[in-house]
Amino acid sequence: MQNEVPSVLQIVAKETDIPRYKVESTVQLLEAGNTVPFIARYRKEATGELDEVQIRRIEELVNFYRHLEQRKGEVLRLIEEQGKLTEELRSRIESAVKLTEVEDLYRPYRQKRKTRAGVARERGLATLADYLLSFPRSGSPESEAAAYISEAVPTVDDALQGALDIVAELVADDPDVRGWVRDYTRRQGLLVTRARDSKVESVYRMYNNYQEPVHKVVPHRVLAINRGEREEYLKVTVRMDEEAVLDWLYRRFVKRGAVTANLVQKAVADAYKRLVAPAVERDIRSELTADAESRAVQVFARNLRSLLLQPPVRDVVVLAVDPAYRTGCKWAVVDETGKLLEVGVVYPTPPQKKIAEAEAVIARVVKQYGVQVISIGNGTASRETEQFVADFIQKQNQLGLAYTIVSEAGASVYSASELAVREFPGLDVSARSAISIARRLQDPLAELVKIEPRAVGVGQYQHDVAPKQLNESLAKVVESAVNYVGVDLNTASASLLGYVAGINGVVAENIVQYREQNGRFINRRQLSRVPRLGPKTFEQCVGFMRISGGENLLDATPIHPESYPLTAKLLEFLGFDMTAVGRPDLRSKLARLNIDTVAMQLDAGVPTLRDIVESLLRPGRDPREELPPPVLRVDVLSIEDLQMGMLLKGTVRNVVDFGAFVDIGVKNDGLVHISELAESYVRHPLDVVSVGDVVTVRVLDVDVARHRIALTMRV
Repeated sequence: MQNEVPSVLQIVAKETDIPRYKVESTVQLLEAGNTVPFIARYRKEATGELDEVQIRRIEELVNFYRHLEQRKGEVLRLIEEQGKLTEELRSRIESAVKLTEVEDLYRPYRQKRKTRAGVARERGLATLADYLLSFPRSGSPESEAAAYISEAVPTVDDALQGALDIVAELVADDPDVRGWVRDYTRRQGLLVTRARDSKVESVYRMYNNYQEPVHKVVPHRVLAINRGEREEYLKVTVRMDEEAVLDWLYRRFVKRGAVTANLVQKAVADAYKRLVAPAVERDIRSELTADAESRAVQVFARNLRSLLLQPPVRDVVVLAVDPAYRTGCKWAVVDETGKLLEVGVVYPTPPQKKIAEAEAVIARVVKQYGVQVISIGNGTASRETEQFVADFIQKQNQLGLAYTIVSEAGASVYSASELAVREFPGLDVSARSAISIARRLQDPLAELVKIEPRAVGVGQYQHDVAPKQLNESLAKVVESAVNYVGVDLNTASASLLGYVAGINGVVAENIVQYREQNGRFINRRQLSRVPRLGPKTFEQCVGFMRISGGENLLDATPIHPESYPLTAKLLEFLGFDMTAVGRPDLRSKLARLNIDTVAMQLDAGVPTLRDIVESLLRPGRDPREELPPPVLRVDVLSIEDLQMGMLLKGTVRNVVDFGAFVDIGVKNDGLVHISELAESYVRHPLDVVSVGDVVTVRVLDVDVARHRIALTMRV
C-alpha cells in the first residue's frame, strides 16, 4: 500500500463513485488480513459504512488495476530493452486504462512466431517496404524491386509480395487500427449464425438463420449460441461492413497519386482481411462471452443467495419423500432438530402402484412421530408422488398436515459425498437424499452449504461458465449468506462453520472435534482454545458465532466481543445491567434512543452503536424469518386443471434474464416473461423477484402437449 501507484486508488474511487478515503481505508483493512464480512459488519466507521458488495468491488478493481500496472511495467521494460521506447510510446502505455490497449501498443514489439512478414524481413525486403510507404510520385516499383532479386527472392513479383507482407503486418500491428476496428465492430458489427445442417432438428433451430447487432445481443443468447457452436449445430461469425472499414484504412494509410498507392492499398486490404478481421472477431466473441459469463455468474449468485436465505420452517417434524418409479420412493422422518428418526421405502408410483400399502406405512409414520409437514423432492416421479400425498391427506382427514415441494437439485451430489457417508454411514444414497430433502425445509442454509454451489441449480447457463470463475463467485455468496445469518456454535456442521469469516476447513473440523470432546461451548472465549484458531481468526469469526443459553447473553447476538465494554456502558447509561437483555422494558428504552446523541456521550461510533442497539432490540433475530414462508398445500393441480385467467399463488424457483419460473403446484414450473412481471418497464427480472418469493400469478396460456405454462404477475 505504501508503494501503491496513486492512480490506482483514484481510478477505483472514480469508477465506483466511492470517496477516495473510503477506498483507501478499505484497501488497508483488506491488506491487513481482514475478511470482507468482518469489514462490512464490524469496521463501518473505517469504511464509511460500505456494504459487502461495495467492498468486494473495491477489492476486485484494485486487483485488476494493480495487475494492469504490473503489465504496463513489464511492457515498458521489454520495449526499452529493445531500445525502441520513445517518450510518446511511454506516455501512451502509462495512460492506458485497459489491458487490450497495453497489448495493442506492445504488439509491434512482441517477439512473433514465424510470419510471412518475418520471412520477408530475413530476405532483406524491409527497405523495399519502406520505399512503398514513402509514396514516391515517380519511378517504377517494379524497377525498384528488381534490385532485391536473389536466390531467396527469385522474381520481381516475389520481392514486391514480400514487401507487401511487411506493409500488411505494419498496418495490422498499428494499435490505433486494432482499437478503431474493434470499436467499430462493437458498434456496427452483426453476430450471424447459420445451421451446419438445416435438416437436423435441434434446440438451436431459432438460430438456424439468425443475425443481430453485436451491441444488442443479450448475454443468455450469447451462451446459447456458443453452446450450439460447441455442439457443432451452428456456424457463428461476426459480419462487418467491409467497405466502410477499408475506406477508413485507405484514408489512413494510402496517399493517392503515388506510384506505389495501388500496391499499398492491396497490402492494407490484405492486412484487414487476413490479420485484423479474424483477430478482432476473436476479440469481440471473447468480449461477448466474458460479459455473458459475468452476467450468468451474477444471476446465479443472486439466485443462490435468495435460495440460501429462504426462511427456515422451525419446530416441525418432517416426513420427506424422495420420489422414484421402479426403485420406489425413499422416505425419511426427522425431528424438530433435524435428527433422523426412521427411514424406509414405499411403492405408490408406477410400475408397482402399491398405493394401499404405501398409505398404511405413511399413516403409521405420521401418527407415530407427529409429522406436521411432508416434504416432496421435485425430481423424477414427483408429480405422481405429489398426487399420492395429496390423496392421502384428503383420505386421512389429517388436520394440520400439509405438504410442500422442495427442490432436490444437488441432493444426489450430497448423498453420494464423503460428508454424507460420514453423517449416515449405514444408509444408501437415496435414503440420504430423502434426509437432505427434509432438512432443506427445516433450515435451507445449513443443508445447502453441504453441496457444491454450482450443483444447486438456480442459474442460467452456469454450466457454460468457466468453473473457476463460477466457483469463486459462488463461494463468496455462500460466505456472505452464512455470515449474514450467523451460525449456532453448538449445532453447526463443519460444512457450515467452514464458511464463517476467517474459518477454513481444517479449523471448522477442529471446532466440531473440540465440541465433541469437551461438550457444548458456554462462551465465545472458548473458541480461542480450538487448535489452529489464532487471535486473528478469532477476531474475524467470533462475531458471527452464536451461543444460546450460554454464560453471557451477548454471546447469542451479533455484537462482537470487542464491543462488550461499550454495550455494558450503554446498558449502564440506560439504568440496566446484562440481565436485562431481551426484557420489554429495555427494548422500550432502546426504541426511543437518540443514537447520535448517545454516541457522542459514550464516545462511540454511530454505526457501531446503532448495530448494538439493533442487536439488543432483537437478540435472537434470524433475518430469514422476515421473509414469507414456503407455500404449504393439501391438494394438487395438474396442467390439465389450469384455465386461462386462473389466479394462483406460487413460489419463484429460478430467475433468468428473460423472466422467472414459478412453481404453482403442477409438475412443470410456469414462466413469467420479463414483460409480464410488472405494469412498468423492468430492466432485469431480479429487480422485481427473487428465488423463494411467494407471488400471485394469473394463467395466460397453457400448452399441454409441450408442458409449457405462461403466467403473468400483472394481475
